[in-house]
Amino acid sequence: MNVLSVDMAIQFGILLGVLIAAYLTITMRDLLSAAIASAAMSLLLSLEFYMLHAPDVAIAEAAVGAGVVTAIVVYGIAKTERWEREGP
Repeated sequence: MNVLSVDMAIQFGILLGVLIAAYLTITMRDLLSAAIASAAMSLLLSLEFYMLHAPDVAIAEAAVGAGVVTAIVVYGIAKTERWEREGP
């Protein structure tokens, strides 16, 4: 097994984690858990950007996506209700 295939396997695992985190973000009824899943997705995306040799984009994604956006969403959840209501 050469280095290229190991790198591709790691990237495939990261992208699979991104898809799982995105699915959890969409389907969770607890909004705080959905915000945490969204932050996990953002951190996995920043890791993928780093693996693709784009460290500046990775740092920006980690800072903005996982840091600032998650903090704003959690603040918004704290000001409203944590659980999503059933639809009409």
